[in-house]
Amino acid sequence: MGEQTDARALQITAEPPPAGPVGGEPETGVAEAWLNRNVVGMGITSFLSDAGHEMGTAVLPGFLATIGAPPAALGTIEGVADAASSFVKLGAGWLSDRLGHRKPVVVAGYFLTGVAIGSFAVATSWLQVLAGRLIGWLGRGVRGPLRDALLAEAVPPAARGRAFGFHRAGDTLGAIVGPLLAVVLLGLLQPLPWADPTDPFRLVFLATLVPGVGSAVAFAALVTERRRTPQRGLRFWATVRALPTAYRRFLLGVGVFGAGDYAHTLLILAATQLLTPAYGAVQAAQLAALLYVGRNVFYAGAAYPLGALSDRLGRRTLLALGYLLGALVSVGFLLAFALPLAHLGYLALLFLLAGTYIAAEDALEGALTADFVAPEVRGTAYGVMGTVNGVGDLVASVAVGGLWTAVSPVAAFAYSAAAMLAGAVLVYRRR
Repeated sequence: MGEQTDARALQITAEPPPAGPVGGEPETGVAEAWLNRNVVGMGITSFLSDAGHEMGTAVLPGFLATIGAPPAALGTIEGVADAASSFVKLGAGWLSDRLGHRKPVVVAGYFLTGVAIGSFAVATSWLQVLAGRLIGWLGRGVRGPLRDALLAEAVPPAARGRAFGFHRAGDTLGAIVGPLLAVVLLGLLQPLPWADPTDPFRLVFLATLVPGVGSAVAFAALVTERRRTPQRGLRFWATVRALPTAYRRFLLGVGVFGAGDYAHTLLILAATQLLTPAYGAVQAAQLAALLYVGRNVFYAGAAYPLGALSDRLGRRTLLALGYLLGALVSVGFLLAFALPLAHLGYLALLFLLAGTYIAAEDALEGALTADFVAPEVRGTAYGVMGTVNGVGDLVASVAVGGLWTAVSPVAAFAYSAAAMLAGAVLVYRRR
């Protein structure tokens, strides 16, 4: 069968279903209740996985410094790994649609990430850390779109917002617990008389194997899948081109917003710079880290309510409002640098709002993708979404970081606010 025939066969209705209860059985045939075994299992899995890799991430900068890695090493490790994770998603999603099953690949992806973070325990150079991070993030990229497709199929369409919100909440709780565990464990180990100063860090990396491998075990044990008939004739580019036009236009708004959606470690840098004149460098860095923890806590708390609200009010408008909130956060930091306005309470408000818009972004983009696209090509659709977000992250990192360095933080946040506002408008207008 040629690509043109494939494209005609895959073309589906572009409009998402109306908001509100629509009934019907979940697409996998599991129980109709949205908080079912699959949803809970995927939430537990993501909690364990994030706890594991965030434990490792929290102590990684200190470990790299101890082994004598250059300051640029961390940026190189994160940039290469994130890019690889984003771009592998597209092929993985399409392959799962073609094979007709997803669960074994997701289990393998979680296992690969868990073992890769633990492998830092035997690294003696930053290049070995880079190799481990790259392998782990490839596993992360492979599993992401497949897991989201399974999550969308596990619940009725009217409950997708709640399911994705619950999942993101579990994911973020892991991101809160992981660094706290790392800090506690490192604090207990550091005073002991170690022959090698890297040993405490290595033990923390080894400890990440428990939640990391546990995430793969949890997914394998708790999540069920009804396999579909393999689609051997499913061609890659024909499948991508055949995604609904309305979905592709929606992705344009997602991509434009993403081009201004900088990594939130920049918020830590911004808070540190703003607070240093009043508190000194060390205390400012501590306060900035606490603000970031507060951002993560608010993110975890907001994800489920926003998802549930989208089931009642509609997801597109709510996501556009989330994007608009992101633009307002950037405007808030712009004003903080321009005026200047470095009050701790003001910065705390901006961090909490940042957690809220990220919760809307993560919970609603995934749910909207399921609304737009048929189950047979949903893996491909989530892969495309992941790739668009990956390109947006890369553009935002280069543009915001470059403007911050070459011009000023005011210019960086002005660019970010403009891109986010444009993305909000595009998503809102895409009915």
